[in-house]
Amino acid sequence: MRVLSGIRVLDLSRILAGPFATMVLCDLGAEVIKVERPLFGDPARGNGPFMDGESSYFMSLNRGKKSITLDLKRDEGREVFIELVKRSDVLVENFVPGVMDRLGLGYEVLKEVNPSLIYCAISGFGQDGPYRTRPAFDIIVQALGGIMSITGQPDGPPVRPGVSYGDIVAGLFAVIGILSALEKRRRTGEGEFIDISMLDCQIAVLENAFMRYFATGEVPKPLGTRHPVYTPFQAFRTKDGWIVVAPAGGTSSDWELLCSAIDRVDLINDERFADGWKRTQNYDELEPILSEAFLKKTTSEWLKILTDLGIPCAPINRIDDAERDPQVIHRGMIKKIKHPRIGEVKLIDSPIKFRGSECGIKGVAPALGEHTDEILKELLGFPEDKIKTLREKGVI
Repeated sequence: MRVLSGIRVLDLSRILAGPFATMVLCDLGAEVIKVERPLFGDPARGNGPFMDGESSYFMSLNRGKKSITLDLKRDEGREVFIELVKRSDVLVENFVPGVMDRLGLGYEVLKEVNPSLIYCAISGFGQDGPYRTRPAFDIIVQALGGIMSITGQPDGPPVRPGVSYGDIVAGLFAVIGILSALEKRRRTGEGEFIDISMLDCQIAVLENAFMRYFATGEVPKPLGTRHPVYTPFQAFRTKDGWIVVAPAGGTSSDWELLCSAIDRVDLINDERFADGWKRTQNYDELEPILSEAFLKKTTSEWLKILTDLGIPCAPINRIDDAERDPQVIHRGMIKKIKHPRIGEVKLIDSPIKFRGSECGIKGVAPALGEHTDEILKELLGFPEDKIKTLREKGVI
C-alpha cells in the first residue's frame, strides 16, 4: 500500500519541472497518466545521453508512469481528454499561461466537468504579471532570482549550480501544493487551482540572502564554499584533495576541538575568533591559518581525526564516489531495475521513507503511447473499433 494509492494524475507536463513533480507523486503511489503528443511526445525523449536508443534524461523523470498519445488540437482528442478529466483527481501542466485556455481546456472549463479536480499549472513566471507569457528555462529563473549572483568564487563570473535548481525546486513546491489541495478536498470536497511560478520558488528558497540584504543593506556576493554568517564552514584543500569542515554546532566546543586538532590551541582565546560571527568578520586573518593547517595531512587522515572528535566533516565526492558511499548504499538510493527494452538500468530511488507504507520506483519510463489502448479500453471503456478509428485519424 502506498500513501497516494487510488489517486489518478493527468500529466500534460514536459521536460523537467512538471515531470519531476508527477514522478514524486507516482513514487508515492499515484497512477500517473502522461498525455503526450502523437508521434513526438515529451521533447525530453530527444535528450541524450541515450542507452540503446532510450533517453536517460527522460528515464530519470518519468519512471512508473503510463503514456497515452492524444492530439489536443483535434475535437476528438479534446473529447477523450475530457473523459479522462472526469475520472482523475489531479492535472499537472507546465505550458506558457494561456495555452490550455486556447485549447478550450483551461481550468474554468475543466472544473465544470470535474468540480473536485486539483489543477496545478507550473510556469516560468506564474499566471499573472508582466512576464506571464514569457518562455522560461531553468537558467533563466536562476538568473532572475539571484542565485547565480551568489554562486561561485569571489570576484569570479556568475555560476549556474550543477543541478537544474530552478526546475527541481518548482517541482517540489508543486508537490507540496498538490498534497495540500488533496487534504483540503478531503475535508471540503472542493477542487483547487494551484499557480506555481518558477521565479517565485527561486525567491522563496534564497535562504537568508534577502534577509541579510534587508538587515545590512549590503548586496550578497559569491563566497565560494563559505557560509555567509558562520566561519569556518567551507572546503579546504588537503595534502591530496579536499575536505569540507563545518564545526557549527552552536557551542564553542567544536571550535575548541578544531583548534586542538590543527595544533593551534592559541586561537581558542583569541577574541577575534570568539564565535562564528566574529570569525566571519575576521575571515581574512583566519582563513590563511586554517588553509595552511589542512595542507599538512591527507583527506582521509583529516576525516579520521575530525570524525573521532565529532566535528562535522566530509570529503568532496565526485558522482562516482557518491554512488559508492556506504550511507548511500545502505539507504538504497540507487536501484537496479529491469527495463523491457534495454535490460538492467540504474535509477535513483525516492528519498521518502515510510515505516508503514511503500514508496519508490514503480517501474521504468513508458514508451511513447505504450498504454494508450489499455487506458482507452479499461478506464474509458472504448470499444476496439472506436480506438482503431481514433488511430486512423491521427488523434492517438
